[in-house]
Amino acid sequence: MKTKLFKSLTISFATMMLLSGCGGQKSAEKTVESSSTKASTSDVTSGASEQKYTDPKEMKDEYDIIIVGAGGAGMSAALQAKEEGKNPVILEKMPVAGGNTLKASSGMNASETKFQKEAGITDSNDKFYEETLKGGHNTNDKELLRYYVDNSASAIDWLDSMGIKLNNLTITGGMSEKRTHRPEDGSAVGEYLVHGLLNNIHEKEIPIFVNADVTEILEKDSVVDGVKVTVEGKEKEVHGKAVVVTTGGYGANPEMLEKEKPELKGYVTTNQEGSTGDGIRMIEKLGGQTVDMDQIQIHPTVQQDKGILIGEAVRGEGAILVNQDGKRFTNEMGTRDNVSAAITALPDKSAYLIFDAGVKERVKAINFYEKQGFVKSADSIEALAKEIDMDGKTLDTTVQDWNKAVEAKSDTEFSRETGMDNALNKGPYYAIKIAPGIHYTMGGVKINDKTEVLNKDNKPITGLYAAGEVTGGLHGSNRIGGNSVGDIIVFGRQAGEQSAKFVK
Repeated sequence: MKTKLFKSLTISFATMMLLSGCGGQKSAEKTVESSSTKASTSDVTSGASEQKYTDPKEMKDEYDIIIVGAGGAGMSAALQAKEEGKNPVILEKMPVAGGNTLKASSGMNASETKFQKEAGITDSNDKFYEETLKGGHNTNDKELLRYYVDNSASAIDWLDSMGIKLNNLTITGGMSEKRTHRPEDGSAVGEYLVHGLLNNIHEKEIPIFVNADVTEILEKDSVVDGVKVTVEGKEKEVHGKAVVVTTGGYGANPEMLEKEKPELKGYVTTNQEGSTGDGIRMIEKLGGQTVDMDQIQIHPTVQQDKGILIGEAVRGEGAILVNQDGKRFTNEMGTRDNVSAAITALPDKSAYLIFDAGVKERVKAINFYEKQGFVKSADSIEALAKEIDMDGKTLDTTVQDWNKAVEAKSDTEFSRETGMDNALNKGPYYAIKIAPGIHYTMGGVKINDKTEVLNKDNKPITGLYAAGEVTGGLHGSNRIGGNSVGDIIVFGRQAGEQSAKFVK
């Protein structure tokens, strides 16, 4: 089957550019422009009219496996199920595919990978496990965590086999090794990953329907056997031998967020507006169990006007955080909860990321932030300080002290140990104003390591699987940056494989 590239898509809920892959379809599964991709009444898209998906008229009454949600977990599940010889379908309520995956920035965490070995990095699954457990304050579901770390390297290989190469390594807070895998050019992982997965979805002729809002999961004789879906204003039942739910979290649902954590009322969110917890509520109606619903992650570095996350790779490649006085105030590579708390404790409850041209060269996502107007720049540190209404001499002293710490490989002030490979000494210099924002919901439906959804008696709901942010337990009370992308690939694949085995 011949393939071709989609044109660029600008997505307002992600405010990112997505280069997406599209393939020609056989006549039975031809693709058309969705009627809602030009101008959604809910303002979820802008300029998305070039994206193409399977014609709603081609939706069948039955498939082997129904996958609800077209983010990274859903597309991974579909591709793995197809590899297993099954006939999956993807149903997505939004006008475009990608979900929160599209907004992922830093990378995908994995240990003992071929790319680490090529870079001379000695890592281990056990170390990855222990550091993630520590980052989650020892509250992680250990069964899920063990499965994740032990299968992370094979997930990197699986992506590579499909032309999705994550061989550029960096580090995130809470990790001691460079195990955050990025695209080769250092660009944001999300758009690249969605592009590659969509390419493969179309190449393998997997039908993917958008504006297809699943409202109910159906059961017959205590076995899940389909869904109710509204498409083009009409509700219909689509039946399948298994259902995989990959609808994401609830980070864009103010009511659910406030119910679980009232203190988060008014916080900006980085989530795309489709992250409203639909899958969790549908599964609860079937008797599914939820875990850690009050565990909601605040990301420390969020641009407040547009709710855009400034990726952890910026700090991982050497940026520092300073307060309005121009002084560092925390270990920038601490876990997200600790860094967020340090920023919130400042009088202005905000801070500045300070970095140089070297960081900008190594983190391509900064080009996007610059186009959005978030980045201040100047040829010298003192001139940069003037741009952000800060004392120039103080900021210059802070940067010079930091550079000495980098040279000595010892941060005596805040005990930072990672993201210290390069000094900040290459002009021009840059600043981005940030503050914490709602980023990720660690809670969700309870699954086992086979991605089977568990009821309140810890028994699998027959025929029902889930993967990605819709699930809870893996991350405990604090998610490590880069682990959510690993989560959606590792457990998305597992959901595809296990649902295919169930169908057999």
